[in-house]
Amino acid sequence: MTRRVVIITEIISPYRVPLFNALAGQPGIDLHVIFLSENDPSLRQWEIYRKEIRFSYEVLRSWRKRVGRYNLLINSGTTRALEKVNPEAVLCGGYNYFASWQALLWARTHHVPFVLWSESNVQDHRRGYLLTEFLKREFLDRCSGFVVPGRSAREYLQAHAIPEEKIFTAPNAVDNWLFAEIAGRTRSAAADCRRRLALPNRYFLFVGRLVAEKGVFDLLQAYAILDEELRMEVGLVFAGDGPCRLALEERAQTVRNGMIKFAGFVQRNELAEYYALSDMLILPTSSDTWGLVVNEAMACGLPVLLSRVAGCAADLVSDDWNGRLVSPGDIKSLARSMEDLGSDPVRCREMGVRSQQHIAQYSPEAWASGAARAFLQQVGGL
Repeated sequence: MTRRVVIITEIISPYRVPLFNALAGQPGIDLHVIFLSENDPSLRQWEIYRKEIRFSYEVLRSWRKRVGRYNLLINSGTTRALEKVNPEAVLCGGYNYFASWQALLWARTHHVPFVLWSESNVQDHRRGYLLTEFLKREFLDRCSGFVVPGRSAREYLQAHAIPEEKIFTAPNAVDNWLFAEIAGRTRSAAADCRRRLALPNRYFLFVGRLVAEKGVFDLLQAYAILDEELRMEVGLVFAGDGPCRLALEERAQTVRNGMIKFAGFVQRNELAEYYALSDMLILPTSSDTWGLVVNEAMACGLPVLLSRVAGCAADLVSDDWNGRLVSPGDIKSLARSMEDLGSDPVRCREMGVRSQQHIAQYSPEAWASGAARAFLQQVGGL
């Protein structure tokens, strides 16, 4: 028996398309995805890989505006889209949009299971706002099931007294094969790629938005206090853009005897080249619900130096096995780990091999299997 399932999510992210393709290929699932917007140009200029989409979808009409730290997105046609598809289950990727609440109301009115795709974790410093927490609690109480990417998100729901039987794990994933394939091709022509991208022979890599909560200033400060000889040998590359870029570039000019490059925003396929040629990924974030760049780096065979509060930390990185875990804001500890690993490239390569082996479990197919299990149990298909 085939079940009609709708996913409601914000944008056509290149990182979600492989997951939805895999879910559309699951037996017993007839998938339709409702996107609230094509993209969010105020945050990232992601390319939309339409030719890769192998599932039914539509994009709602929308109006978007950023007000300070808040992202306002208003849609029209949410209820009409649901009525047209008439799903037997709904998976919603968040509670913070008006369309999410409309979908929840529609599902409850039509007695349709409503599953929340929840990535919140107890370490996220964005928690604590009374109104936000109140609305989140109201939303959680009205959901019939939950899909989480890993241990931290599961613990968050358990802390909110969500019964264990309502929580299903669908591990966060990227297209591991694509990243690994591009990385392998890049390494086979490393000299040419380095020249084309103007990259140092060796470098630490940060990937993400250039905002303070990602720990970018901490990373720059840690790099500045490394042994001068190591800085001359290993550069620091920031792949990303954001409101802190200008301030970060100004501070970088004060670092002597080092190599620091700001690559700007990098699209998915070229980003794999940056991973392939680097020594390790460093993400010293103070707030990250997961951190898909860690999946990408591991798929490319990199060790990861990661903040303990990242949502993926508990699942993806083990100390001194495939990387290091550090506390956010601990610049001295971050610098020590950079010094230890940066001074031992052989050890880094060994850790990178373990990363690639471990991340194979976190595939689009594994995500699709977990999500399908949540849907089918909710509608009585298991």
